[in-house]
Amino acid sequence: MSNLQNFIDHLLSLMANTNSLDVSAAALTSFALIVAAEIGDKSQLVCMTLASRHRPMPVLFGAVVAFAALNTLAVVFGAALASWLPDYVVSVVVALLFAAFGLKALRATEEAEEEDVTEKSSHSIFLTTFVLLTLAEFGDKTQLAVAAMSSTHAPIGVWLGATVALALTSALGILAGRTILQKIPLTLLHRISGIFFLFLALYAAYQAFIAYMAPVAQV
Repeated sequence: MSNLQNFIDHLLSLMANTNSLDVSAAALTSFALIVAAEIGDKSQLVCMTLASRHRPMPVLFGAVVAFAALNTLAVVFGAALASWLPDYVVSVVVALLFAAFGLKALRATEEAEEEDVTEKSSHSIFLTTFVLLTLAEFGDKTQLAVAAMSSTHAPIGVWLGATVALALTSALGILAGRTILQKIPLTLLHRISGIFFLFLALYAAYQAFIAYMAPVAQV
């Protein structure tokens, strides 16, 4: 209880003792760090793949809300929040989710996919993007970096810089996805996105195995 109180007091002191210059410096630092870390990262590739198959705005809104929520958790609770769940449990959930998306994309036909894109609601696309990115990025290096920076820099500035950076990289991924859609046949894009999601599923499964076996190796 005392540790929690000390953490809250430390967070409040950081927020109370910061001025606009500190906030700006923290925002610029976190923005540059996150942009460098996320260009070409899996979250940007996920946004590109989803945007190539669905309307872009719900994908962007879902990504921004997911990253804003993750950054808020990182700033408020720090890296301790991610440690509440075993790493292998999070990795297994991500692996299953990516595998489901990959298999669905590989089985889809051009006619079925066009109908799906036409009929899928904005709410459904938003929710899909939000859940997918939240699970994929929970406890990721970006969230840990935000948590670490928020302990020594202005938390508001760190949150603002990181969120804007992630929104920018997501928008760039969505723009790339919409551009690719105009140049590549839809059936080929299905195969590419399916293989991409299955690759991420295998990588997440590998991470789950390593995390699960780590305590055993230490015995």
